[in-house]
Amino acid sequence: MADNGVAARRAAAGLLGQVLDEQIMLSEALGAPFMQKLVYEDRARAQRLASETLRSLERVDRILKPFMRKPPPLAVHNVLRIAAYELCTGGAAHGVVNDAVTSVGANQRTVKLKGLTNAVLRKVVDKGPEEWAKLRVPHLPKWLRAPLSKAYGAENIAAIERAHFEGAPLDLTPKGDPEALATAVNGTLLPTGSVRIEGAVQVSALAGYHEGDWWVQDAAAALPVQILDPKAGEAIIDLCCAPGGKTMQLTASGAVVTAVDSSERRMQRVSENLTRAKLSAELVVGDALETNGQYDAVLLDAPCSATGTIRRHPDLPLVKDGAEFGELIELQAQMLAHAVTLLKPGGRLVFCTCSLLPDEGECHVEDLLEMHPELEVDRDALKRTGVSEDWITQEGGLRLRPDYWADKGGMDGFYIALLRKTV
Repeated sequence: MADNGVAARRAAAGLLGQVLDEQIMLSEALGAPFMQKLVYEDRARAQRLASETLRSLERVDRILKPFMRKPPPLAVHNVLRIAAYELCTGGAAHGVVNDAVTSVGANQRTVKLKGLTNAVLRKVVDKGPEEWAKLRVPHLPKWLRAPLSKAYGAENIAAIERAHFEGAPLDLTPKGDPEALATAVNGTLLPTGSVRIEGAVQVSALAGYHEGDWWVQDAAAALPVQILDPKAGEAIIDLCCAPGGKTMQLTASGAVVTAVDSSERRMQRVSENLTRAKLSAELVVGDALETNGQYDAVLLDAPCSATGTIRRHPDLPLVKDGAEFGELIELQAQMLAHAVTLLKPGGRLVFCTCSLLPDEGECHVEDLLEMHPELEVDRDALKRTGVSEDWITQEGGLRLRPDYWADKGGMDGFYIALLRKTV
């Protein structure tokens, strides 16, 4: 595509405004009317530019600060941020600067700042790339960095932040033969059976998409079902199931699956995903705490802080501040207690969260084992190909971090534990 990217760059700045000013998650902001008006190529470019600028925001702002007496209005600041990111990472100066000036000039409220925009970005052209290389890997905000540093130590937090800064490749979970899928999509077969694709791709254009041969799912997110090890004919309930990756894994095993989620909109996505994969499950829109019945296995992927997914969602620490985490932790405890009541004697419960916070993982299992003597943790279930024994925690769960598999592109942060009901 020719570098006539003013529409995509303007939209990327608009996405930054949604995230930084309106405190809207990027995934939600992508549905804004100004994004829907773009052709596919420009939508994808705007999303990539916004995501990478947010990932690099600390560096971007440090590059811009010396060239401005004070921050300009947010709309202009975000145009400058998008442009500065591009200029410091190899973007063509002429096109980037001209499009930024054009974007600022197109708004009657900011047209007077065209000269400032041009002047600042010309200085970034001259000095930005050299300074960029000297800057540290962006840090997590203090509200999140502090508890994670306490949990993992300074060296590991630095490694996690490097993984966040490097971003995430695309992982696929195969419905059939992993090696065949890796060959078909020109991907890499990971030790746990997921297939990884590097670089930007159009997901719907990959081989096997329309046939339902695979679905997008981070390699770490695919492990809970592997650890549960579902069997054909088993009755399994998947609580908080959207967007449905784990539901599809369970169904593909031949299990009889009931999938529950409280959101009708999210459940519609689960239904669409199952249809594409030519799989079926009983879908229930409702509160997980109000479910009943007896099952051979329960999978609880509980609502959580999602702090393990920052490599994919760099906007998360910019939109959230941790204020709601206490309520989430309490909800997780309630859901775990209810999940135990759904287990048949001898049944299996997998509890998982895509969180890096021990309060949303290890601490819950410790408490659960104290309160329910009929439960025992199954450490052996965690011993799978590609899973290091070093990742198994003291209470018997699996702690995954973004810096694991650093040479392969990392993984999402996750906590997973399997518990068995002995009576």
